[in-house]
Amino acid sequence: MLKIGITGGIGSGKSLICRVFSILGAPVYNADIQAKKLMNQDPELMTKLIQSFGTGVYREGKLDRKALAGIVFNDQAALNLLNSIVHPAVRSDFNSWIDNNNKASYVIKEAAILFETGMHTGLDTVILITAPEDLRLQRIMRREGEDKESVRKRMASQWTDEKKAALAGMVIRNDNTQSILPVILKMHYQFSRGNLTGLLE
Repeated sequence: MLKIGITGGIGSGKSLICRVFSILGAPVYNADIQAKKLMNQDPELMTKLIQSFGTGVYREGKLDRKALAGIVFNDQAALNLLNSIVHPAVRSDFNSWIDNNNKASYVIKEAAILFETGMHTGLDTVILITAPEDLRLQRIMRREGEDKESVRKRMASQWTDEKKAALAGMVIRNDNTQSILPVILKMHYQFSRGNLTGLLE
């Protein structure tokens, strides 16, 4: 089984591309969604978060994401601590998920901060989805109703595409200038056969 990572900055379109892979039959693990589930459902993880950040990060048994974000947003040490607690739990959950999908020829691991958190280790390759910053801004503002300054702050907290590209095995530019479906179909065909070579030639 091949383990393929897909990452990209907010507004790059990685989730849309992962949906296409899912429609084609590939199991897709969304690390960001699973992390949120684990923080609300895993008793051990919840206890560690309360011990580290206080009882105020949970309200009526559910994670108060705004309260937690308020603690870690401008505090790099707190953010590093949060990542050191959450990401091992996600890694363990991903490994269990792989065991449940062991008949697939390949699986996809989708994460916004795959490289930043070291979650790319153990994967066979990573596909980086890129798009021009202005286009990403427009997508996020339209989708989530955020103002431009808020979106820029979120972008600034992630690695640049250039830094990610140095570690990625493949790059897809999703800038609305050409259809990316043929590229995805080619990848699916080759991944299904255990082949990683020559994909973007």
